[in-house]
Amino acid sequence: MLNNQTAEMTAALISSRQSFLPKRLFQPGPTAAQLEVIFSMAATAPDHNLTRPWRIVICPQECRGLLSDAFARSLLDRDPHATEQQVQDAMVKAHRAPLVMLAIVNARGLDSDVPPSERIIAAGCAIQNIFLMAHAMGFGASPTSGKSMYMKPVRDLFGLKEFEDPLCFINIGTPDRSTLAKPRMIPSEFVSTLKF
Repeated sequence: MLNNQTAEMTAALISSRQSFLPKRLFQPGPTAAQLEVIFSMAATAPDHNLTRPWRIVICPQECRGLLSDAFARSLLDRDPHATEQQVQDAMVKAHRAPLVMLAIVNARGLDSDVPPSERIIAAGCAIQNIFLMAHAMGFGASPTSGKSMYMKPVRDLFGLKEFEDPLCFINIGTPDRSTLAKPRMIPSEFVSTLKF
């Protein structure tokens, strides 16, 4: 059974977690052994009927050029008149964090009665576990998205099926400095009690 000290340590870990922009994340990133632990913690997320509706695809350093090209093509598909600087700005995003992964959810496929909302919640819990374990190891992490994530060049690069959707990129690395903590909601702002 967990004790008060464990609860206090867990509260300290969760409350001190913060997101870092990918451009603020540098080497070193997690080792293969650390990443295995991080993914093992993701696997503890709630999963109704063991649907396993989410997956993670790592984009290793040797594939960042492919991601960079996909970002550029996605931008030009949306805006054929994008400037060269805008294209370069889109491409550089692929090279920022030491570790970049795409979280993917299967909310519309599978032979399962589990509703899409529960599948997305399961994926969100897995992602949060990744962030918390990375934070416990001393890394910074953040989710990022953007219009390119939903477009064909990126979908094709990561092998998304027609019934799968990208949730976010997960960026992990060593932060260059602490950032100021953002204001957080207090329980009274989001908790109410049902009344007769």
